Amino acid sequence: MIQLSSLSKSFGERVLLDAVTWQIDDRERVALCGPNGAGKTTLLKMLAGLEEPDGGEVVKPSALTIGYLPQDGLVHQGRTVFGEASLAFAPLLDMKAEVHALEERMGAADVSDNEQAAMLDRYAELSDRFRLGEGYTIDLQVATVLAGLGFAREDYDRPADTFSGGWQMRIALAKLLLGRPGLLLLDEPTNHLDLDARNWLESYLREYPRAVILVSHDRFFLDAVVTRIADLNLRTITDYHGNYSDYLVERDARLERLRAAKKEQDDEVARIKMFVDRFRYQATKAAQVQSRIKLLDKVVTIEVPPERKRVHFTFPAAPKSGRMVLELKHVRKAYGPLTVFDNLSLHIERGDRIALVGPNGAGKSTLMRMLSSEEAPDRGERHPGHQVVPEYFAQDEATRLDPVLTVYETLSSGSPMHMVPAIRNILGGFLFSGDDVYKKAGVLSGGERTRLAVARMLLRPSNFLLLDEPTNHLDLDSKDVLLDALVDYGGTLIFVSHDRYFVERLATRIIEVGHGRAESFPGTYQEFLWRKEHADQPSASSLRPSGMSQKADVAPKAEGRGRKADVAQQRKREKERKARQVRVTDLETRIAAHETAIKALEAQMSAPGFYEQRDAAQAHVTRHQTLMWEVGQLMQQWEMLSGTDQSDTSE
Repeated sequence: MIQLSSLSKSFGERVLLDAVTWQIDDRERVALCGPNGAGKTTLLKMLAGLEEPDGGEVVKPSALTIGYLPQDGLVHQGRTVFGEASLAFAPLLDMKAEVHALEERMGAADVSDNEQAAMLDRYAELSDRFRLGEGYTIDLQVATVLAGLGFAREDYDRPADTFSGGWQMRIALAKLLLGRPGLLLLDEPTNHLDLDARNWLESYLREYPRAVILVSHDRFFLDAVVTRIADLNLRTITDYHGNYSDYLVERDARLERLRAAKKEQDDEVARIKMFVDRFRYQATKAAQVQSRIKLLDKVVTIEVPPERKRVHFTFPAAPKSGRMVLELKHVRKAYGPLTVFDNLSLHIERGDRIALVGPNGAGKSTLMRMLSSEEAPDRGERHPGHQVVPEYFAQDEATRLDPVLTVYETLSSGSPMHMVPAIRNILGGFLFSGDDVYKKAGVLSGGERTRLAVARMLLRPSNFLLLDEPTNHLDLDSKDVLLDALVDYGGTLIFVSHDRYFVERLATRIIEVGHGRAESFPGTYQEFLWRKEHADQPSASSLRPSGMSQKADVAPKAEGRGRKADVAQQRKREKERKARQVRVTDLETRIAAHETAIKALEAQMSAPGFYEQRDAAQAHVTRHQTLMWEVGQLMQQWEMLSGTDQSDTSE
């Protein structure tokens, strides 16, 4: 489908790709992986035609359409969110406009018979193309994708330029997905998505009917979506089939083989050099020495990627807190007319590992600020526990760094004395090495400042950590350093993260934020999702410990009652399924009747002299248009109901 042929790319003396040949076929889902600076984004830009290679070429079919989502920098103006997303169907929308123009023109009195016949042919052609292109379902498709990416119904009519940078990227992603290019290039598509939107995007990309190449630092997302990993390292691309977890196993095994081969080669080269040095000046050995010198010249040195140091450390010791760490009672928080929380009560105990989940804008960061005492509630009480030592990592923590301090000084200034020897290792784990540690914080990029802020937080003693999206801008290796430290952390942890793997590894309790409330679900994130999907099973509130919600929690009294509830639910679902089947049959009958009427009208409209009586002709044209749109609406309903029946059957 698309091929790199002897592709080379350099920036100054730094060579990213050296005569690389590589290929991706239709319907493959490939992730580009590799260390920072290996050239992943550059390769995407070359595939998209936005950057030229220094040598070689990108070979692709002339008819191939390519869609590229950059990491940032996109702004949409002049249209509503819905209108901007609908531009993915620009050719179909142009057809629709031409059809309306033809309808108006065909009813005009000054149209000749020849022109009428030509317009009718064009009208029939456009109508068929519009229907085959699923033009009647444009609104449904746009609404489905926008909802999946987290846009509320009231957002559809808002001007696109009123949204922040993260939402701008969601609009761009929606347009790409709706346009369905033959090759979809996504550079960090999950950066600005909450967990619900990421879960939806995973499902969408798994079913995407064409090729996808993506870069992501979200391990769970890669495991769920891709079927092949392209590892960019040492100026070339190495393929690994399988998901990211498979890749890690195979990559490590390959590196072990490479290191063993490299050691054997080095040992052999050392023996040959020793022989040459020993007998260089002996005439009787001259031929053997020259033979070995020629052999050394032919040796192709095996290159091994530098070993990635696995940094592991423990948090500085802090006093043990009381059993109750923090409590909110009947808290209210509002910003002007917007009420974020009303009558909210939460109880946090020592050892809790809580993930706050919910869509963007639901109030997760507001709750974190109230829990950390950065922001006071408008009403209600906040009670910290005994001997609690909190540490709060805000979303904007990177902007709070002192710009005049160096990287090393930033960490050493607030660290306990016994942790100072570990600073270099920790900085290495967050990709600061060599002279990087002497850079001023003020000259670092946004991603570098975030990594530095996370490293600083890990060196401060605390027994109550509050982390608001600490994984933003972290690469996979840095995330592993942070994750390993938090797994071993002995205090209480509350965090917000849109990294599914991060949440799955850490959380033992989920608090869902939204609609002015914060509902608690004990268990892992996977168990939380199961409960949400099986809402007809015992409710989440019945599984919460007492004191964790505004409503009293009631546990099931007996197993028999649960079985009766299951039987009742099964009967209810069967009844609903039969009702849907009746509705599907009715829709099929109505669609067939409409199509018969449309064919009859088209036969009349193509008859000679049809447009001589203008009023009668216009009535037929209007009736034809109405029937066509009604068929489109009926087909939408039929597809939705048929899809529901299939999902019920698969369950």
